[in-house]
Amino acid sequence: MDNLSSNSDVLLMEGLKVSPQSSIPAFILLLLIYVFIVVSNIGLVVLIAMETSLHEPMYLLFCNMNVNDVFGASSIIPRLLSDVFTPMSRRYIHYIDCAIQAFCTHFHAGASYSVLMVMAFDRYVAICDPLRYATVMTNRMVVKLSLGAWAAALVFVTILLGLTYRLTRCRRIISNPFCDNPSLFKLSCQDLLINHVYGLGTAVIILGSSLCSISLTYLRIAMVCLRSSNKAQISKALQTCASHLAVFLLLLFSGGIITVLHRYPDLSDQRKMASILFHVVPPSMNAIIYGLQIKAIRLKIIDLLGRKQRTMLLLR
Repeated sequence: MDNLSSNSDVLLMEGLKVSPQSSIPAFILLLLIYVFIVVSNIGLVVLIAMETSLHEPMYLLFCNMNVNDVFGASSIIPRLLSDVFTPMSRRYIHYIDCAIQAFCTHFHAGASYSVLMVMAFDRYVAICDPLRYATVMTNRMVVKLSLGAWAAALVFVTILLGLTYRLTRCRRIISNPFCDNPSLFKLSCQDLLINHVYGLGTAVIILGSSLCSISLTYLRIAMVCLRSSNKAQISKALQTCASHLAVFLLLLFSGGIITVLHRYPDLSDQRKMASILFHVVPPSMNAIIYGLQIKAIRLKIIDLLGRKQRTMLLLR
């Protein structure tokens, strides 16, 4: 603990709590999950980029989710992997590195919701106003929506962490598996009312706006489907919307749990596990949900696997 007490910029990270007997299984499991997240999400981006038939607004907007999932997982899993075999008493981290990690984790969370909102807008136009879809959802509009989703998350998180970076520190221990905003401002002995109010207000705005906008979007889509006599249109709408809705509900549930558990100190262990799952489960599930549920992507994956198998047979 000498380094910790002599340098105010060095913090002690609690990290992932695992017994020595569980270190190797935990490391292997986390590593496999991380590799799967990176390969599956980057693989989908490459597939969409290479296949001209997938150059549609829905799939191009989905690439934002793929990139964000890899970014979010990369912001915490490599650090967790490095801490698995490090004793808890020696899990040091510099304050600037902790601050960067906190920024990345919150930026990933905010971008996840904003990207899903712009994807909901795309589905709204496609189903509720199909005749104008090509003129509304142009390549320029896709770029604007993508930049808007990232910019909105950037503004919210910059203010959120800016309020925390201004605080002086009287503690040195991060009681969390990784750095986030609450863990950082809890290092201070100053009045934290502004941080609590803005943090909770930001969470309410992001969760509330995404929930309201997507709920209204799907309510409108449901009304259009009920009035439509075109069975093919209804089937396509349900297929594409089911994937989006499943991803949103998964994200909303996991994010809402963390927000609630932060207000109950007695449930700190449950909150820590939930915070890890938020950055692990949605990124690993999103690629599966979209890759298997959306017919166009599923068929392309099957086609590519079939080609590979035929090539291997010819080489034999």
